[in-house]
Amino acid sequence: MVATSIWQTLAEHPEFFAMLTIPPVTAFVTWLHVWMALKMLFYPIKFWGIRIPNFPFFGLPGIGWQGIVPRKAGKISGVIVDQTLSKLGSLDEFVQAMEPEQMAVFITDTVDKNIEPLIDEIMLEHSGALWGNLPYALKRRIYAQAHQELPEIMQSLVTDLTYHVEDLVDMRQMIVNKMESDRRLMVNMFLKVGQREINFIWHISALIGLIFGIIQMFIFLVVPQHWTVPFFAAVWGLLTNWIAIWMVFNPVEPHFIPYIKVFERCAGFPFIKPRLPHIAQFRFQGGFMKRQEEVSEVFAEIVVTDLVTLENIMNEMMYGDRAAQTRELMKSHLYQVLESPVVRTTLRMGLGRREYGQLKNTIIDKSITATMVPLRDPELNESRASKIFGLFRDRIRALSPYEFQNLLRPAFREDEMTLIVLGGLTGFLAGWLHLVLVFFPAVQ
Repeated sequence: MVATSIWQTLAEHPEFFAMLTIPPVTAFVTWLHVWMALKMLFYPIKFWGIRIPNFPFFGLPGIGWQGIVPRKAGKISGVIVDQTLSKLGSLDEFVQAMEPEQMAVFITDTVDKNIEPLIDEIMLEHSGALWGNLPYALKRRIYAQAHQELPEIMQSLVTDLTYHVEDLVDMRQMIVNKMESDRRLMVNMFLKVGQREINFIWHISALIGLIFGIIQMFIFLVVPQHWTVPFFAAVWGLLTNWIAIWMVFNPVEPHFIPYIKVFERCAGFPFIKPRLPHIAQFRFQGGFMKRQEEVSEVFAEIVVTDLVTLENIMNEMMYGDRAAQTRELMKSHLYQVLESPVVRTTLRMGLGRREYGQLKNTIIDKSITATMVPLRDPELNESRASKIFGLFRDRIRALSPYEFQNLLRPAFREDEMTLIVLGGLTGFLAGWLHLVLVFFPAVQ
């Protein structure tokens, strides 16, 4: 009786058909502007637009747009390290789990194969005449000396480097540098970890928009003023983005709500089947928070293959902010080669003190380059990644819900208000167009 009366009131309204369009239009516009907001969160990777020096708005270099995540890759990755990765363990612990002894053997074998061309390159660069005129037998003695001492030197060097890894590598800076140099990696990481939540936000927005549209239709019935159409469209735009993001991460802790279950899912159509009523519990928790075990696998794979890799650690060690400390440590090991009688006598006879000092620096430079070649080997990095994957996965699973949410939350929190305001502006624009295209013609 009440429903019939409401329908009759609606049907008698002079703008009945225009009012009926409010729910579907609101649902579609909400779905569209949430899709746009999510795309703008991640894309474009590089700034697209007109560059203007000292442009003061949104941290952009001009009029245009760059995805929030790639634009703030350094800041967001720093937050992730501080709030999550740092709680998983120390860099020293990760490197020790990679089994440095095996790494030393692999590096030694690779460098040993190229040690003679490396010696030739160093000597010809500094004293081509001396090296070219040196008897071949004497060169062979120098080669043999290098082959003999290399395994022990490399073993002690790798051991020393891994022992002092915390002093030589800033894990936070290493990851921030990696993300800033490859902003697409940051985007791909968030998409792999949170794709399901991103899809949820997108699709649930249409349902939320439909509900708000029905509410707005009745508001217009009670307050038949045209200004309410764009005004409430803006309100719904603001609320939809906020609610959708909130539902991904909240509640942080699980809350179990008892209910009577009379259906259960099945594989084929109609996808549900009746069953005997019984008391079940509904887990009320943010969508992302529910997937901690599943996400742990995905995120651990990303960390060990793209972030905390052997290549990245050694690259930061050799070329990062603390490279000078690494060079000093390497000198204490590599200069041992120069102290053997045959090498020391030969070089000091043919080189002056200044050239001899320059030679030492060249040896360090060339040794770093030679060492990095095997450290970049995909097979070696893959085998080391497999050593620490389980460690990362299990510790991510053991994080508290508040710690776990920080794997994805920083991407949304960084410019969450921008996304919400964008929803309001888009909603207002869509409401105004709806008013002009549908309501005004209906009145005329």
